[in-house]
This record gives sequence, structure tokens and C-alpha cells, in this order.
Amino acid sequence: MIEAAFLAGFNHLLNGANWARVRLAPFAGRRAALVVPPLRLGFVIAADGFCTPATADEPPDVIVHLPADTLWRLLQGLDRVMAGARVEGNAEFATELSFVFRNLRWDAEEDLSQLIGDVAAHRLVVTAGRLAAWQQRSAGNLGENLAEYLTLENPLLVSRQEFAVFCADLARLNADLNRLEARSKTVA
Repeated sequence: MIEAAFLAGFNHLLNGANWARVRLAPFAGRRAALVVPPLRLGFVIAADGFCTPATADEPPDVIVHLPADTLWRLLQGLDRVMAGARVEGNAEFATELSFVFRNLRWDAEEDLSQLIGDVAAHRLVVTAGRLAAWQQRSAGNLGENLAEYLTLENPLLVSRQEFAVFCADLARLNADLNRLEARSKTVA
């Protein structure tokens, strides 16, 4: 069921990206597996560049291992997800597949325009983008305010400046102890 949903979504993205299908078409018949613990999603490249379900009896030509925290990394961007990927198998196929995964984007506005019209879709996507940017700014502000509160107003944490002073004092104390130890060895 998850594999069917993945393939439907991936093929939908490929449908809107002719360049990606052109890049994948030469690898028709090649099998790939996308492993995101605990899931393993297998697919085969068809002659038209789309993907079909893979059978379990044949090993894949390429295996893309993604970290278990892929969903959380996806919130930070696709580049963050791909940075944690480990690819094994046929190098040429893996390179093309990685390129397609990195550069394939969903055109939400185009899909929405088919449902609610061009103008409404554009406004909805712009509004969603502004909302996402506002949430990012708010989360950043919250983090800064929380850090300020925990370091200045209710000092449960130490500020970077205070930590640097502490480290310098500790280094001086260590140097003093080393000198004292050296003196005690010469006196004894």
C-alpha cells in the first residue's frame, strides 16, 4: 500500500517533468530500491521513464539507503535528506537516479489550478509560502527568546561569553597547577 502510494506520487511528479523521464528512460528495465527503515520500496524504470512496481524475486541494480529520520530531515529541505543518503549499486544508474531525486519538484500551484482555478491556486500557494515563512521566523524568534530567558533572566544555561571566560579561567588554573607540580618535583 505504501509502495503503491509512493509510486503514484513519484509518477505524478515525473508526469510534470519530461526532462526527468528522458533521463530515466535509457535505464528501462533497471530495478531500484529505496530503503527508509523499516520500509523498502522497490520499483522498475519503464521504457517511457515512469516507474512500475518491482518484483521481490530479483535484486535491485541500485539501493538508496535513507536515514530513519528522513521525515524530519524533509522538513529541513530535500538537500538535507539527500545529504544523509547512501547509494550502492550501478554507478551510472545511481547517478541519474540521485540527480532526478535531487531536482524533481512538485508544482503544487499547477495541481491546485486544475481543481480551483489559476488565480485561486496562485493566491493559495503564495499565502501558504508566507505562512511557512512566518512560522520559520516565529520558531527562530521563540528559540532566541528562550535562550535569552534561560541565560539572562533565569540563568539555567550559561551564555557563550560566560562559558568562554570559564574556559579561559580553567586553562589558567590548569597551567598554574602544571607549574606548581613542576616546582614540587624540583624541590623534592
